[in-house]
Amino acid sequence: MKAFQFIAPERLQKPRSIGLTMMLDKGMGIKMAEDLMEISGEYVDFLKFGWGTIALHQRDLIKSKIEMYQSYEVEPYPGGTLFELAYFQQKVPEFFEEAENIGFTTVEISDGSTDMSVTEKLKFISQARDKGFRVISEVGKKDPAEDLKLTPEKRVELIKQEIDAGADYVLIEARESGKNIGMFDEKGNVKQDEVDFLLNNTPSPKLIWEAPQKNQQVYFILKMGANVNLGNIPPEEVTALESMRQGLRGDTLGKVKF
Repeated sequence: MKAFQFIAPERLQKPRSIGLTMMLDKGMGIKMAEDLMEISGEYVDFLKFGWGTIALHQRDLIKSKIEMYQSYEVEPYPGGTLFELAYFQQKVPEFFEEAENIGFTTVEISDGSTDMSVTEKLKFISQARDKGFRVISEVGKKDPAEDLKLTPEKRVELIKQEIDAGADYVLIEARESGKNIGMFDEKGNVKQDEVDFLLNNTPSPKLIWEAPQKNQQVYFILKMGANVNLGNIPPEEVTALESMRQGLRGDTLGKVKF
């Protein structure tokens, strides 16, 4: 039984299809990661090994971390940049094979740093699904100048195409900073009109909003409720985010829809 359980509201339990939290692992040791899972694992649904960081660590260690996360019903997956590196080097088949061999059951297909065509990206999403992976795709560019060229209408078009191709969820790019990318301006403030446009024109339960900053998390929780899907959450902020989801923090106390 949790402390003060009579105060905290009941939220959706795992496995969830909404109210998802995606956490970033940028190279934590397995003991630190397991300590975090012990105290907060029930609040994490997806775990992204950031960028290409897992290519820097021993294969057996990564396999052990994957198994550990999965034991807490957390679905780990390699960051999209690693997939893009495989694409750039013309090694996508090897990427899928290695991902399966070391224990991943989810992959991310993105094109944020490459000139991959839409046709190619949709093909890779379909290929990943055919190989039995759950697929998280990502819409947005990591270069702010390139990302700004994506109109709201174009983002909606890409989201729909990627879902039709087999993506289970679509990440809305915000990078680790949450500034000057996607739904956020150069100060990290939310572009509310663009958020509304996506909400009104896409299957919103399929979207995972990257929201690394507290003000962004508060905005999405107050706008969409406790069961909004949020991503790029730093490990040290997982419990804090859950407290906001459940209205246990001043920013959301008495204001959250369940």
